[in-house]
Amino acid sequence: MTSIAERPPAGAPRIELGRWGEDLAVRHLEKKGYVVLSRNWRCRDGELDLIATDRKVLVFCEVKTRTGVEFGTPAEAVTPDKADRIRRLAYQWQRKFMIRWCPVRYDIVAIVAAPDAPPRVRHIKAAF
Repeated sequence: MTSIAERPPAGAPRIELGRWGEDLAVRHLEKKGYVVLSRNWRCRDGELDLIATDRKVLVFCEVKTRTGVEFGTPAEAVTPDKADRIRRLAYQWQRKFMIRWCPVRYDIVAIVAAPDAPPRVRHIKAAF
């Protein structure tokens, strides 16, 4: 497993912060025993951040990383419209890989990476 920085680079562009957060989320999930099947799966309708399994359930996981909570928590950024879009994309992923039926769950990994503190990772199971 590759190591990741303890915190994102100061003043990192949003895309770099997001990539750092996804790396941290993968590491967090793998430590909990999840197997990550896919990262940043794209189709013409959008992108799924992480697809994983805990060997019982197929988990579609949205990763949100913020440097603070003054504009809301990372999890609050997953609006009902965003959740609907993730569900539609998950269905497309299942069709593409011919996963006809299995239990599915939609999780959020919310990361707050304040510049003056260790990152806080919150895994919200069955978030929507």
